[in-house]
Amino acid sequence: MYMNSAYWNNSRIDFKTKEHPLFVGSCGTYRLMERPVLPTHRPRGRLDFQLLYVAAGKAHFFFQGEERIVPAGSVVIYRPKEEQKYRYYGADKTEVFWVHFTGGNVRNILREYGIADSDQVIRTGTSLEFKRLFCQMIRELQLRRENYEQMLVLLLRRLLILIQRQAADSPKVRSSFVESEMNQALNYFQEGYYTPISVEDYASSRGMSTSWFIRSFKDFTGVTPMHYILALRIANAQSLLENTDYTVAEISRLVGYEDQLYFSRLFKKQNGLSPSQFRRQVQREE
Repeated sequence: MYMNSAYWNNSRIDFKTKEHPLFVGSCGTYRLMERPVLPTHRPRGRLDFQLLYVAAGKAHFFFQGEERIVPAGSVVIYRPKEEQKYRYYGADKTEVFWVHFTGGNVRNILREYGIADSDQVIRTGTSLEFKRLFCQMIRELQLRRENYEQMLVLLLRRLLILIQRQAADSPKVRSSFVESEMNQALNYFQEGYYTPISVEDYASSRGMSTSWFIRSFKDFTGVTPMHYILALRIANAQSLLENTDYTVAEISRLVGYEDQLYFSRLFKKQNGLSPSQFRRQVQREE
């Protein structure tokens, strides 16, 4: 299991505050690979609000005692003192991001972004922008640079705006066939992003025309399959640059590019910095 998280004051104890309209207390991510099940049950809930984003696979949530399977591309909201019961299974290859927040005006802020008091699950569709925002929040809370608490609030508000827009753009009716196929494609790309992938061959292997698959994938995720694969490669390259001592050439091969110069050009186009510049910037910040 992969886990990356951060907590305000390095404390895992939940809390509430009314000193700020909105305040981020913790955030993180889980990605199950081998662990058979990761259960959570808080009968009396927490003191703060919790927002979870299912980025891949699916998760099993229980509301009022009834199980609900929540697929990738969904946001789940818990309010203070609400019972929290959910499970992630390794077989589902679940990837979830989460953030806890509190404040004196949270309910009104959620309403401002179209999240009603009764909303529990919101379908947004999958988007790599969600991952980017959560990773930024995790990093801000880990590094705790100047004004990081304000930056966390800004990032959370940006996340809420994205949820509002994605939910509005997400088709209200989608066949179970399309949803199943797109989730399977997401899992396939996430598992093999570092290998040569032919979108045409994948579509053909699933009995779909290439044009229909690309159109359906973009409708489901907001980006084309190749854009999604590129974003996966760059995101994982960033993680390797931040957390390992691998050379740029080694990282290039690990994420699927034999040509280091081509990889560096793509990386700079996406980030505005070359891989080496990106690593130096991270080291300076740390």
